[in-house]
Amino acid sequence: MAATRRLWLAGAGAALLSRPAFAAPDAFASQRRRMVDDVIQLIAAGALPGVERIDPRVLDVMRRTPRHRFVPAAVQAQAYGPEALAIGHGATISAPLIVAAMTTLLQPRADHRVLEVGAGSGYQAAVLSPLVRHVYTVEIVAPLATEARARLAGMGYRNVTVRAGDGYLGWPEHAPFDRILVTAGATHIPQPLVRQLKPGGRMVIPLGRTQSEQRLVLVSKDAAGRPSTQRLARVIFVPLVESARPR
Repeated sequence: MAATRRLWLAGAGAALLSRPAFAAPDAFASQRRRMVDDVIQLIAAGALPGVERIDPRVLDVMRRTPRHRFVPAAVQAQAYGPEALAIGHGATISAPLIVAAMTTLLQPRADHRVLEVGAGSGYQAAVLSPLVRHVYTVEIVAPLATEARARLAGMGYRNVTVRAGDGYLGWPEHAPFDRILVTAGATHIPQPLVRQLKPGGRMVIPLGRTQSEQRLVLVSKDAAGRPSTQRLARVIFVPLVESARPR
């Protein structure tokens, strides 16, 4: 047991070395604190049924992550508001409440390898980065993938790998994953992602035939690899690109 703990601590320590060094408080620090306070109040008011609390570690990361650097200059003034914001190419950065809730539902740990489908501007990956060992994120819009890769690298996120590609297919070369997060609304659960999720793993995905029907769905695998689903709060996401793929 002691040896196992030493190995875990060594792995966690190595992972922490890859985290970005957050800058000293900037002009947006107070706005980040208010943003997090708003998230806490919304959860307490029952804004997302099925999500009763936000992991304090997630809140701490969101207080330190400069969200304004992940949105276009034209909307930086709204970066810490409660709404999702357009980031170009028909994509959005999710509302802070949704980022906090989805990250919490994943139950991330320091030794986890996480797949994100839908890198967008890179903000969700930046929130995950200090909480896990490595984030692999796929973005189908090539210019967004290029921008997110450069942005995250420039900010010191060394445990995030970004590629342009079809996230519906996951990232088989790096599978299996401890956790999978899908940040676009799907009409069904992509089976390639289910196959790439480890036994004991968790996947969070917005699911619905139309945007008005979308709900957050938690997919859990038991120790034998059998998946089960739990439908949670109503949400609205841009659609996941679902090419002609087998279900």
